[in-house]
Amino acid sequence: MEAPLSTSNVPWHRVASAYDRQLALQRPALRALLDLVSPLAGEELLDVATGTAGVLRELRMPPGRPLRAVGVDSSPQMLAAARDLPPEWELVRADARELPFDDDSFDVATVAYLLHLLDRRDRDLVLEEVARVLRPGGRLATVTPALPRARLGRLLVKPVVAVAEASSGVAAGLRPLDPRSELGERFTVRRARWVNRGYPSLCVLASLDPGPAPDRSHAAPQAPSA
Repeated sequence: MEAPLSTSNVPWHRVASAYDRQLALQRPALRALLDLVSPLAGEELLDVATGTAGVLRELRMPPGRPLRAVGVDSSPQMLAAARDLPPEWELVRADARELPFDDDSFDVATVAYLLHLLDRRDRDLVLEEVARVLRPGGRLATVTPALPRARLGRLLVKPVVAVAEASSGVAAGLRPLDPRSELGERFTVRRARWVNRGYPSLCVLASLDPGPAPDRSHAAPQAPSA
């Protein structure tokens, strides 16, 4: 049996009821994520570490509403706080390192604000599972906190980053991570976009190409979103 995910030091059972208070700071990046991955009406989408279903709530309205959407999270408290979803969409309690789905089950996967909370081993396991459940040619979009690109912005957030790097609790949620090199071990990284509104974040789009895993480690980023 796998040890608990390395996010286990974050007290999700305590923060779940108040988690949506900071959703406005995540929303610009979540919308950029969905703009990159562009789900289609006939596709099936998996949202890993769905939390209170912030990504899925952004998908409720056409034209981006997929045929099927499933949100997975390991915290029952976070799932219980999810709301305002179409009745046919599913919320599943599961470990992201051992997804309870068959191979080739989804066209699209999203992973928002999870990877930076994990150690390298757990990130590898999560990405391996996402690659397994995606169909050939499937798309993965991720969001992670990012350092501001401007030098002054980096200086201003340096004390916050130092606290986040040393924390295994809630403050770890601000730890920056550029996942492109790790994504490139299993996927082809297609596009990247920095988002400056709300939490400074990096959104990355990758695809699962048929055949051997690609050896590309990164793609040229787009200009930051306002």
